[in-house]
Amino acid sequence: MNGQLKEEKVFKDPVHHYVYVQDETIWSLINTKEFQRLRRIRQLGTTYLTFHGAEHSRFSHSLGVYEITRRIISQFERYGYPDWPKEERLVSLCAALLHDVGHGPFSHSLEEIFDTDHEEWTCAILMGETEINGVLRSVSEEFPSQVAAVIKKKYPKPIVVSLISSQMDADRMDYLLRDAYFTGVNYGTFDLERILRVLRPYKGKIVVKDSGMHAVEHYLMSRYQMYWQIYFHPVTRSSEIILRQIFRRAQQLNAEGYKFSWMTRSIKQLLDNTLELKDYLKLDEALAQTAFSEWEQEADPLLSDLCHRFLNRQLYKYVTIDQPDELLLGEVAATLESIGLNPDYHMEIDFPFDLPYDVYRPDRQEGEKREKAPILLLDEHDEISEISLKSDIVRSITGLHQGKYHLYYPEEPLRANRAQLSDRMRKLFQLD
Repeated sequence: MNGQLKEEKVFKDPVHHYVYVQDETIWSLINTKEFQRLRRIRQLGTTYLTFHGAEHSRFSHSLGVYEITRRIISQFERYGYPDWPKEERLVSLCAALLHDVGHGPFSHSLEEIFDTDHEEWTCAILMGETEINGVLRSVSEEFPSQVAAVIKKKYPKPIVVSLISSQMDADRMDYLLRDAYFTGVNYGTFDLERILRVLRPYKGKIVVKDSGMHAVEHYLMSRYQMYWQIYFHPVTRSSEIILRQIFRRAQQLNAEGYKFSWMTRSIKQLLDNTLELKDYLKLDEALAQTAFSEWEQEADPLLSDLCHRFLNRQLYKYVTIDQPDELLLGEVAATLESIGLNPDYHMEIDFPFDLPYDVYRPDRQEGEKREKAPILLLDEHDEISEISLKSDIVRSITGLHQGKYHLYYPEEPLRANRAQLSDRMRKLFQLD
């Protein structure tokens, strides 16, 4: 299977207006059960509890990344750029479409709790006994491993990887525009059309014609704003903390031999850290929400309360502190214990540095966590340079950290026991 559809398929899309599918392989991949599962995984995890419109799925994002990649490649081929390897078209489109197929419920939050990696699960889906693997093998026996190599950033042609994973890749461009649209903000908007017009394949890399530098500056500023206003929003962090605490508590109870009144095989394997692929693919947010609804009735009061809070958006309150002070945190923990709370679950210090989103940092080396190629400008003399060397705007935001430490805690029991607290604690928790 590697031909063209007799009739082009079209998806209506709120961000790109239309998503066009011409390849039989792409159409077949979209219709696999593993890809359809992404309809049941939100793109922004718990952000819907902060921005109520953020209900969009990994499915729609994956289609968007595919569409941007398709448009980039079509432009390269239309203008006949010699540095674009035409034979890499299908593997690029498949990698773009499937790059997030391994995400679990609540995406990155779940990964942090159980130390999993969605890219590893993605490759397991590509290579395992799945419908996706069957479609890819219909192209050739080695095709699944080729697509997996792109996902793992080990494909022998870096230009293909750059389409999907670089500082200005199709993935980032789609999620910024899509996340801005569905959260209802303008921070993430930028001139996608202009950027696509100034992209060039050059000596095995994707570069930007230097006349398009201002459009790229706009893109990076939009990314910077989305980073701090959306992805690191402190209320979203609160919901993520409660989500993590639910699974931490369930994992602890499971390890202690607690008999849950409700449990499924896939969730039990998740808690045991023994997940097999077929059971991992049963995990979606519908199942997670069902678990929380059932666990709200559990005999364990801590798990029950955490699930109740998450389901009903009774999130932890937060206060900003300059630096985590061990003496202060010790006093906070003792205060919480004195009114019957558990500091392991009812307090958390958070600093926004651990999300998979980041501002542009050209100084980070290959092999570090991000492993994203920098943005390169191509001038009229066919010389390339990293964008921050030419742009004052990019230089000004490069590596900036505006994050603040937040102390999260449940407000209601503290307010109910206000009289028992010291003046310092009442002031800290803003109870006066």
